[in-house]
Amino acid sequence: MSTTRPYSPGDRGPEPSGASGASESEPSVAGASAGDVTAVPTVSPGGRQVRRLSFDGESGVVPLARDFTRQALYAWGWLPAATADRRAAAEDVLLVVSELVTNACLHAEGPDQLEITCDDKVIHIEVSDRGAGQPAPRTPHRAGRPGGHGMFIVQRLCLDWGVVRVPGVAGKKVWAKLGAPA
Repeated sequence: MSTTRPYSPGDRGPEPSGASGASESEPSVAGASAGDVTAVPTVSPGGRQVRRLSFDGESGVVPLARDFTRQALYAWGWLPAATADRRAAAEDVLLVVSELVTNACLHAEGPDQLEITCDDKVIHIEVSDRGAGQPAPRTPHRAGRPGGHGMFIVQRLCLDWGVVRVPGVAGKKVWAKLGAPA
């Protein structure tokens, strides 16, 4: 169940909010705006579909990121979910986006951008921030204690995850890959 909506993302149609980005049938225009949020869908070589959301000056970034991701999942056919497995896969994507964006808020001066890439088999999520810290699951993991579960959740749900830093550039990109539902 979504923590920002009182219903499962497969139960209702796409959100009417401004965090949707342009539809895949619209041309990709750099700087295309959805309200005050820059959301640019593109199709890269090889048929991969890419959506980017800039958080510049935005508040409420975690629900904004979830709504943006939900719209991408609708555009890419992951939602509405026809089966429980497909619904669970979509929920996993939304949860990982929430965790990565939340970690950027709590530990890295906030996120700069969310990028989601989809091909037929994998969704790649990338959150960039200006923080210097290194995300890692807390060890030992203490399931009964509040907080500190974000990267443990990411590690458990994802095929792989990691951190990319560019020498001489402040910040990092935290990425995660999830498999498409069967």
